[in-house]
Amino acid sequence: MKGAEAIIKALEAEGVKIIFGYPGGAMLPFYDALYDSDLVHILTRHEQAAAHAADGFARASGEPGVCVSTSGPGATNLVTGIATAYADSSPVIALTGQVPTKLIGNDAFQEIDALGLFMPITKHNFQIKKTEEIPEIFRSAFEIATTGRPGPVHIDIPKDVQEGEIDIEKYPIPAKVDLPGYKPKTVGHPLQIKKAAKLIAEAEKPVILAGGGVIISGASEELIRLAELIKIPVCTTLMGKGSFPEDHPLSLGMVGMHGTKAANYAVTECDVLIAIGCRFSDRVTGDVRHFAPEAKIIHIDIDPAEIGKNVRADIPIVGDAKNVLRDLLIVLTTLEIKSKEDWLERIFELKKMSIPMMDFDDKPIKPQRFVKDLMEVLQEIDPKLKNTIVTTDVGQNQMWMAHFFKTRMPRSFLASGGLGTMGFGFPAAVGAKVAKPYANVISITGDGGFLMNSQELATIKEYDIPVVICIFDNRTLGMVYQWQNLYYGQRQSEVHLGESPDFVKLAESYGVKADRITSPDEIKEKLKEAILSNEPYLLDVVIDPAEALPMVPPGGKLTNIVHPIRVEPKIKRAAFEEIKKIREMAAIKEY
Repeated sequence: MKGAEAIIKALEAEGVKIIFGYPGGAMLPFYDALYDSDLVHILTRHEQAAAHAADGFARASGEPGVCVSTSGPGATNLVTGIATAYADSSPVIALTGQVPTKLIGNDAFQEIDALGLFMPITKHNFQIKKTEEIPEIFRSAFEIATTGRPGPVHIDIPKDVQEGEIDIEKYPIPAKVDLPGYKPKTVGHPLQIKKAAKLIAEAEKPVILAGGGVIISGASEELIRLAELIKIPVCTTLMGKGSFPEDHPLSLGMVGMHGTKAANYAVTECDVLIAIGCRFSDRVTGDVRHFAPEAKIIHIDIDPAEIGKNVRADIPIVGDAKNVLRDLLIVLTTLEIKSKEDWLERIFELKKMSIPMMDFDDKPIKPQRFVKDLMEVLQEIDPKLKNTIVTTDVGQNQMWMAHFFKTRMPRSFLASGGLGTMGFGFPAAVGAKVAKPYANVISITGDGGFLMNSQELATIKEYDIPVVICIFDNRTLGMVYQWQNLYYGQRQSEVHLGESPDFVKLAESYGVKADRITSPDEIKEKLKEAILSNEPYLLDVVIDPAEALPMVPPGGKLTNIVHPIRVEPKIKRAAFEEIKKIREMAAIKEY
């Protein structure tokens, strides 16, 4: 068969049923073969959105997502989405077209060094030189992407490789592969686990820090058992949100720069910190010299490169979180556990101090009020939130959701953490809805982030993908605006988006239903209508632009929480006037 047909067969052998992509010259043989296949291809309106959609599919399902682009600008447009998946350990397979092998290196039309481009932002990178390599490379790519610490894998496919022929009796699909040197360690060392168990049993003030690795490994049940057995409070990273039910009495919420007071103080005061599947990013630790200063740190991670990279590890355990926690629980049941009552009293005191006020009736709408009403509507429709997925974009919208939306299930809260990619939320919701068609999928996004991929309104209309988009509309790049007000003397520079477009009319121009919410008493009714419509739906939620959350200054101590100052937007018109003058002078000169 042709190479392009072999690629289709290799994808099908991996269980792939849906791919996201955008065709072009270097991938025409593949798209011609796709015409006769059973694979469902979703044509996004931009390659970046294809990568984010594949990423959202992977995060919601736990299965690899696949995206496709042509060579040159198609490949470069995938980069941001693949870098996002890499930062958050999401298994995405990225296929890019390439010029024929004989033209590689000759600056041919739409040629780019895709291998060099993707090398630093993928777990592994392939370029197929011969059609016969297709079965082995595709099997290897899926194996690498989905095992150990997951991550994106890129395959660059020259056009002549797609057009060449392969004898699949000689090169069967799926291929059997052996990857020398790639043997991810999944079981923790028993002596290290015994040391950790002893330290936990004797601790007086332990805290668990759960990261995205808990969700990836499917270890939420073991995490809950550990917390309840020892009575250990649990905080999470942004990527770990959903790994532990946030309505649980032992839940502290998110830790770090934008974390809760309860979580930040508990980590600072604890004597043992059990970190599971997290990489201790700067947004979690603040100043590492003052991070968990009184604690012995147990660090459990499948990636040995993360151990000791940012924060010291007193007891490192390399292994899959689910396996390590299972073994840890077995050892702990044989030990005498020191009482944690005094510590729990302190924890509950911290939690009381952290309870936010959310019953706002003000106009413009406070985002906290919207999140509260969203939760109530979703719980009315889905009482245990088992069939609910929310995606966020990046910025203030993400932090309001991280603070006030209480997740109960893993893979129900999808956000760009490591790269912080504006434009992620909406296309990721598209991928999540495709992966979980019976779930209620809500995309929470800021107006700035939405405008980066708003063209995907065409995709959800064309394919009838019933995602509900809620735009936090303050006509401002909210997080940048907040930082400028706090740390740059209230000098608001280039953060005001203006009144264009009208988001309701924009959605309607694509044939997508839309409505605007300007008053708190409209929120529940319009949300319910949008979610129950089972159609693509956009809600333009006009929020207070001056509303902001407390935060820890960059590189600061976690307990140094700075409260925002309320500063109204100062729209700077000087630039508009200067542009107007330049145009007038140019017109006079031309005349």
